Amino acid sequence: MGDGMATELTIGRLAKQVGVNVQTVRYYERRKLLPPTSRMPSGYRLYGNEALRRLRFIRNAQTLGFTLQEIAELLNLRVSSTARCWDVQRKAQAKLVQVEAKTRDLRALARSLRVLVRNCQAGQPTDRCPILTSLEKERGRPVEANTRR
Repeated sequence: MGDGMATELTIGRLAKQVGVNVQTVRYYERRKLLPPTSRMPSGYRLYGNEALRRLRFIRNAQTLGFTLQEIAELLNLRVSSTARCWDVQRKAQAKLVQVEAKTRDLRALARSLRVLVRNCQAGQPTDRCPILTSLEKERGRPVEANTRR
């Protein structure tokens, strides 16, 4: 750790630099995503530049919707000497397919909610509220998602 370029950060400083809380860093450690660089004689963990890069990597990958398991796989590809960019591309492509499916589901959900809101006559007593009665019906979704007017 002797080279002048290496930063040695405490867990609090590391967390602050990346914008996560200390509990998050500890959780990533327990999941084996982020090993501490070294420890002080007092037992305090110290983190170097690689830990800082890894933590940013984890946070950015989560923002793109990758799960911690998927992030672990990406981190392994990142340090593998045999992995190639297409291995990473395949994982990103699979994530894109999941996100597009989720987007379709959310659009269908928005249409259902739009229908419920449109059908509501706000002045009625709640025992005749179409939103509440719709939620009691025996169906997968309260209102058919493909209903359009």
